[in-house]
Amino acid sequence: MTREKIIEELLEQQDKEYRDFQRKLIPTVAPDRIIGVRTPVLRKMAKEMARQEDTKDFLDTLPHHYFEENQLHALILSEEKNFEHCIAGTEPFLPYVDNWATCDQMVPKIFKKHTDELLLYIQKWIVSDHTYTARFAVGMLMRFYLDEKFEPEYLEMVAAVKSGEYYVRMMVAWYFATALAKQYDAALVFLEEKRLEPWTHNKTIQKSIESYRIDDEKKAYLRSLKV
Repeated sequence: MTREKIIEELLEQQDKEYRDFQRKLIPTVAPDRIIGVRTPVLRKMAKEMARQEDTKDFLDTLPHHYFEENQLHALILSEEKNFEHCIAGTEPFLPYVDNWATCDQMVPKIFKKHTDELLLYIQKWIVSDHTYTARFAVGMLMRFYLDEKFEPEYLEMVAAVKSGEYYVRMMVAWYFATALAKQYDAALVFLEEKRLEPWTHNKTIQKSIESYRIDDEKKAYLRSLKV
């Protein structure tokens, strides 16, 4: 499918009310670059494109102009069933990710089966100066390494992320709030010892208190740890 055909289909699926909503939600993307296409529609398009031989031409043409093109790119990569191919597509795309929605939309299913190999890339991405590359790395640790693949050293990796960027700091807080829900004792130490920056520390507590996965007794204690 040519880029012209892709844009044509996106414009046909435009929802102007949703477009106006998204423009407020994603301030890092210029308003005229957001068409306004709902995620289920994009998912359907991505699944169809992932089966087409000429999709590589779309993936290789960077940067994209429209937000929805980036969303399609992220969703197509998420459908990739070969780990090496997925990494080969992810690495050149990450520097062009310019918003939290595209960053968080990209969750390749194949990564779950290759956590040992993936970790080598996460260790590189997490120290990137590019906001959404670092955010993506923390997001991958949150999604794939807080259950049976958990190791305390991963908490250290995330705590070591120092950034003035809101979208990185928010992901670090989200990570630690999720860690408190899944690995409470290990994560709690980072709050008790004030190992996180004050803003991130308090945001972690706020998100934890809002979580249904943490009981009231623990929430009461977490409130006492605010700085």
